[in-house]
Amino acid sequence: MLESRKITIRFKMSDRILVVEDNKALAKLMAKKIQTELDIEVDVAYKLSEAKLFLKKYNYFLTLLDLNLPDAPNGEVVDYALEDGNKVIVLSGNIDKEFRKKILQKNIIDYVNKSGINDINYIIHKIERLQKNRNHTVLVVDDSMIFRKQIQNMLQNLFYNVITVAHGEEAMGMLEVKPEITLVITDYNMPVMDGLQLTQEIRKTYSKSDMGIIALSSNNEDEINALFLKQGANDYITKPFSKEEFSCRIDNTIESLENIQIITNHANRDYLTGLYSRLYLINHVKEYAAEIQESDEKCAFVMVTIDFFQKLKSTYGSEFADKMITHVANILVSNTSYIDLIAKYGVEDFCIILKNTTHESTLNILHRLKEKVQEAPLKIDNENVINLTISIGAAMNQDEVLEDALDNADMMLYKAKEAGIDQLFFE
Repeated sequence: MLESRKITIRFKMSDRILVVEDNKALAKLMAKKIQTELDIEVDVAYKLSEAKLFLKKYNYFLTLLDLNLPDAPNGEVVDYALEDGNKVIVLSGNIDKEFRKKILQKNIIDYVNKSGINDINYIIHKIERLQKNRNHTVLVVDDSMIFRKQIQNMLQNLFYNVITVAHGEEAMGMLEVKPEITLVITDYNMPVMDGLQLTQEIRKTYSKSDMGIIALSSNNEDEINALFLKQGANDYITKPFSKEEFSCRIDNTIESLENIQIITNHANRDYLTGLYSRLYLINHVKEYAAEIQESDEKCAFVMVTIDFFQKLKSTYGSEFADKMITHVANILVSNTSYIDLIAKYGVEDFCIILKNTTHESTLNILHRLKEKVQEAPLKIDNENVINLTISIGAAMNQDEVLEDALDNADMMLYKAKEAGIDQLFFE
C-alpha cells in the first residue's frame, strides 16, 4: 500500500491584483475584501488610461476588468490586458447570453456578473483557487496534437502546471518519473493504450484519493461513461464542452483531492507538531516490514523522551510544555533524512524509524540529536532560557520482525530513564 501523495499549498508573497472598475464604491469594496481575506496587494483603476499605467508599472497575478469604462465602453481594456500577457477575469453587468458567449471566446479565465456581494465572494474563492492551482501538475493524454495544445492552454490559463503525452503507454512512463502529477486528463480513443485501459492501469497503483482522473470523449454512449466511472475515473466530460464547464469540473476534482488530503492529515498527524501519529506509525511498520521482507535493508527504531518534562510542565505551565514538544520535534526533523519516519508516540515521547541504515551510522545520528537539543536552549520569557536534554533508546531490526525491534527500542528507553537523564542506550 502506497502512502498518500502529499499536496503542499504555497502562496507567493509577490502576488498582486489589479481591479479596473468605474464604480468606485464597488471597486473599493472588492479591493478591501481581497486584501483582508487573502492578504494580497490590490491596485484600483477607474478607467483604461489609469489601468495602462498600473500594467506598465507592475506584473500582476490577476486582473479583474470591467467591460464598460468611461474611456473604453466596449471592453477594450480586456483586449489590452490580454495582448500584454495578463490573466483576466471579466466583470460585467451584462447578462445577455450571446454577449457572454462572445466574451468567453477570448482567452479569459472567467466571466462574472456584478449583481451583489455573493459575486464578490465568488471572485475571492476563485482567486484562492487559482493560487492553489500552481501547486498541481496535470498530465494531459490525447493523440491529437491540436486538442492537447488546446487543453494545455486552458489549464495553464488556470495556473496549473501541465505535461502532455500522446497515449496511455507514454502516460504510464511519465507517472513513474513525475511524482508531482495529481491529475490525469485522458481521451478515450487513442492508439497503443486507450483511456479506459490507462484508467485501469493507474488505479492499480493510485487510489482515487491519491490521484484524480478525468476522462474526455466525443462518444455519447452512457455505457462508456459508466465504464470509466466504474474503473475509477473521478469524472467524465463529453466533447464538445464549454470553457466554464471544463474549468469547474477540473477545479472540483482538485478540491476533492485537497479535502481528502486535509482529512487524511488530521487522522495521520499530531495536531501540535505535524509529526505522524502513533497509529500511523504502527500501520506504517506493517507496510514497511512487507517492503523489506526480501531485502537485506536494515533499519533502526529510536525512542526519544524529553527529560524532566512533567516537572518543567508543572513549573512553567502547559503553554511552555507545548513549546518544548514542538522545539524538540523540529530538531528531530531537521537532523534526520527525508526518507526516515518520525512520529509523536506519547505525551513527551517520539519514535523515529531510521531507514536503510547501519549500526555505526545510527549511533552517529543519535549522538547528533542529543547534541543539537543541548545546543538549542528554549526561551522561557524575554530574559530566561532553559537547556533541555533528551534520553534515547534504540534497536536495530536485525533478523527479528520490525514490531519486536520497536519493543526492544522501548525497553532501551526504559533503561535510559532508569540510568538518569541525557542517556543513550542502543542495543
